[in-house]
Amino acid sequence: MATISIDPTRGPVLARTGDERAVLDAFLDFHRAVVLRKLRGLSDADAARRLVPSATTVAGLVKHLTMVEDNWFPCLLAPGPGDVYRTDEEDAAASFALAEDDTVDSLAAGYERACARSRATAARFDLDHVVPHPQLGEVSLRWILVHMIEETARHAGHADILRELTDGSTGAL
Repeated sequence: MATISIDPTRGPVLARTGDERAVLDAFLDFHRAVVLRKLRGLSDADAARRLVPSATTVAGLVKHLTMVEDNWFPCLLAPGPGDVYRTDEEDAAASFALAEDDTVDSLAAGYERACARSRATAARFDLDHVVPHPQLGEVSLRWILVHMIEETARHAGHADILRELTDGSTGAL
């Protein structure tokens, strides 16, 4: 049986003996980085190309995840003026829609800003911090982090398939 080499510099590997917070943050950041790797290197046209019957595109996935980051961290944990928590299906569907001025670079930069804002917001609270949630009653930061790992990993998988269909590129890196 062949031995699989594991890159010791990857966040989840570095956090393998860390505390719960370090592990959760490392896995979320890993999947965030995978999403960006799937976007980068594509032309604007390829990133926006529909390859499946739904409106799912690599660019649309990144735009959606940008909204999701804003929704679950700043808007829920520490809402500021103008922050509105989105709960309906129309908002979710619209979050995949691309504007004419959406480019690979602008979408990547927007997602990176949203992730940085999410990290900064989450860092202000401990894992047991609980906030009201309009659909679930209440959620802890721990639950939000696990949910975001699931959400981001799921869409990273979608992006991986779309990227393979676009140019044959596969894998997390």
